[in-house]
Amino acid sequence: MSHIYTGIDVLHEYDFQVLKGRRVGLLTNPSAVNNKLERTLDVLRAGVTLVSLFAPEHGIHGVRRDGEHFASGYDEVLGVYVHSVYGTHIRPTREMLDGLDVIVCDIQDVGARFYTFLWTLSYVMDAAGEYGVPVFVLDRPNPLGDMIRGPLLHPECASLVGRFPIPIQHGMTIGELARMINALWLDHPADLTVISCAGLLRSMTWDETGIPFIPPSPAMAHFVTAQHYPGSCLIEGTTFSEGRGTALPFEVIGTPGIDADQVANRLNALAFPGVRFRPHVFRPTASKHSGEDCAGIQAHIMQSRAFDPVSTWLGVIRELRHFVPDSFGWVVGENGAYPFDRLIGDMAVRPAIDDGATLSELTAGWSEVAFEFRKQREPYLLYG
Repeated sequence: MSHIYTGIDVLHEYDFQVLKGRRVGLLTNPSAVNNKLERTLDVLRAGVTLVSLFAPEHGIHGVRRDGEHFASGYDEVLGVYVHSVYGTHIRPTREMLDGLDVIVCDIQDVGARFYTFLWTLSYVMDAAGEYGVPVFVLDRPNPLGDMIRGPLLHPECASLVGRFPIPIQHGMTIGELARMINALWLDHPADLTVISCAGLLRSMTWDETGIPFIPPSPAMAHFVTAQHYPGSCLIEGTTFSEGRGTALPFEVIGTPGIDADQVANRLNALAFPGVRFRPHVFRPTASKHSGEDCAGIQAHIMQSRAFDPVSTWLGVIRELRHFVPDSFGWVVGENGAYPFDRLIGDMAVRPAIDDGATLSELTAGWSEVAFEFRKQREPYLLYG
């Protein structure tokens, strides 16, 4: 058993005293478990009055595909009403909060800005602040530890894959980020309490915590997926498959009609630190190029401390754009916007790639971003 105790374990240790006699709503999904792998919703229901659940992207059971909206309704399996905050409403309404004395959040983040759970929590906190409902966040480790990587989000790129100016890889737990967002950016700050983890050091990555990795979403099956995700998720903004519909999402990428060996050799020649590329052919069963054979690569992390997922995968995208230009394209949304811009958080990067900018030019200023963000986040940190 792990020597790290997450927020739900700490709350249970103190017999739920802060929630006793209060009507509780819970934002959660299957990633929220205690150190016995019991679901937080079951642990809470045994000790407090659990009135309703709030479900983020992928639903309360964590099975819905990415981007799939869903409605609120009574869950017959769980025996409780579930409010969707990934459908008609992404911010809880007054009616959703009626009858609640407190909202608890327990959900596993993966340490990347474009994972939507954090931003759903930000909307929950803002609504709770407006309507006078206190919020408790049960903290969990950041799987990627303390490292800060990538650019800040520019305001014009704000969406549910990034609302506020933090780097792609921020090096904070969801509880720390809740404190920061609540203090700096919400129109209606909540009465917020974070129940910290016990025994956690902020430098720890998931493999050092001893906690089993519970997939927080269908395509985030393993810790290694999370290690790639801050960079490989950028592939979603291109016409290449990012591996959804395979057993290796965000580890394999490809597209029909290219030479996998040539691509792997080209990328390995660039000598990105801590990673090697193996030629790989796969056939997605869903998402982009479903049912088609896609040639490309599988990225293997050889030295995790040396591997920088954001700059590495941005470099991969830059290389593919110019090495296989006839097979590469940018995804264009229904409104004419480019999803890549929202993911990277800067509308200037994509045109710069098209114009042949070097990786050094594309990442210029990122070290200064990390330096300044490290100072900015300091008042909100909970772990040494």
